[in-house]
Amino acid sequence: MDKTFFDDTPRGRQLQAFNRLLDVMDDLREKCPWDRKQTLESLRHLTIEETYELSDAILKQDMPEIKKEIGDLMLHMVFYAKIASEQKAFDIADVLNSLCEKLIFRHPHIYGDVTADTEEEVKRNWEQLKLKEGNKSVLGGVPSSLPALVKAMRIQEKARGAGFDWDDKSQVWEKVQEELSEFEEEFNVHDTTTIDKQRATAEFGDLLFSLINFARFVDINPEEALERTNLKFISRFQYLETEAAKEGKRLQDMSLEEMDFYWNKAKNK
Repeated sequence: MDKTFFDDTPRGRQLQAFNRLLDVMDDLREKCPWDRKQTLESLRHLTIEETYELSDAILKQDMPEIKKEIGDLMLHMVFYAKIASEQKAFDIADVLNSLCEKLIFRHPHIYGDVTADTEEEVKRNWEQLKLKEGNKSVLGGVPSSLPALVKAMRIQEKARGAGFDWDDKSQVWEKVQEELSEFEEEFNVHDTTTIDKQRATAEFGDLLFSLINFARFVDINPEEALERTNLKFISRFQYLETEAAKEGKRLQDMSLEEMDFYWNKAKNK
């Protein structure tokens, strides 16, 4: 398409860039052996990987990397739509128009006469409208393939959107303590008796679910919190490895006390 079709406003340049991406996608699908070979199924695991890479970049606040990963995901969305258009199922215009129609329908406080002055009211309206669209359950929109920790938070958020939630954080914390006590009954560190692993697993799951619920209630994203702790542990452990190696030591030959020395240095650093 002639670039003069677009004006030189920010929106015009954005449309021109998106049009360029569509043109590049057409070229790749026609001329590149690898791109020609791809299917919806073959791209799926790559899309998941790209999503995690974007998540990593966001946690690191690496804006250049965020830009790159958004681009990679954008390519995948265009790729899926291109394959679907070849199958005469839908094209990118159908995707975008369908999205716009859904957003307009689910924001009656913007495009209709409904009043929603708070975030909670918006979420509650959103879940009610999804039920009108044909969802049989408020929880029906939670993907079954989500990682368990993320799924737990999404389940709780959706239940809250339907009005099923605690009134204040003290109640949620009481539930955490209750679940911790029940877990302790199944797994007493001072008792040498073999535990009932199935029951202990169930109680541990309940405890995790209640902790995730408390985190959500006090506006902490548990997935992000855990990933930040993962990154912190990796950084400290790699410092331990590096500093020990500088002194000619191998971790497998060191005592826990020796390792703790470097670990504490990493914490202070």
